[in-house]
Amino acid sequence: MTLSSMVISRDWQEVSVLECILGGLHIGVDIVAEPERARAKLSKSKIDALIVDCDLNGSAAFLRDLRDGGISPSSVPLVIVGGSAGRHELESTGASFVFEKPISVEQAVHTLSAARNMIIEGRLRYHRQSLNVPVSFTSGSQKHLQARLTNLSRGGLGVRFLTPADVSGSVQLSFALPGTQKTIKAKGEVAWTDQDGNAGIRFLKISSALERDLHLWLERQYFAH
Repeated sequence: MTLSSMVISRDWQEVSVLECILGGLHIGVDIVAEPERARAKLSKSKIDALIVDCDLNGSAAFLRDLRDGGISPSSVPLVIVGGSAGRHELESTGASFVFEKPISVEQAVHTLSAARNMIIEGRLRYHRQSLNVPVSFTSGSQKHLQARLTNLSRGGLGVRFLTPADVSGSVQLSFALPGTQKTIKAKGEVAWTDQDGNAGIRFLKISSALERDLHLWLERQYFAH
């Protein structure tokens, strides 16, 4: 799965810089020279980032409609604004990121990399990766339980116990991260259970190193599809 962007600009020097850097960040880019054409495209497709040149005629009205809901906000989760106006004036548009022209390669790399990280954070916050691997639990009573891990997210995991289990409260859990040499060990809390042996476990405590490994693994799985 790839990220996508739309650049609304007729400043071809700026466009060439942005297009090159977006490509390097593995973000697809659609160049549109007129705000009205962009409005029509946005009504039919979803993108991850919108970059608007404030020096372009019609851009002020376009951004106002975007801010006021005249353009579906669900189709444009992130807006980056550029222009030759002062930074304070650009920031008044309410954009997530702004840059002044002429834009430098260093500035563009910094801004677009930060934007990409924000997009990925938003996508992965609710992403659940389906799995079927063993996971071991130790409950508060020190009882050892075996289960199959069915899905995994940044916040926790879904499991199916192999034998009927009455489990609640805090648990210690351990499972191998598929395709790696990493074993995730964490403290969790049972969030829900059902009569079929399924349960949802919320992470309570995990080391920063293992949390980073987990996040990177989830990102790789997400973009592999």
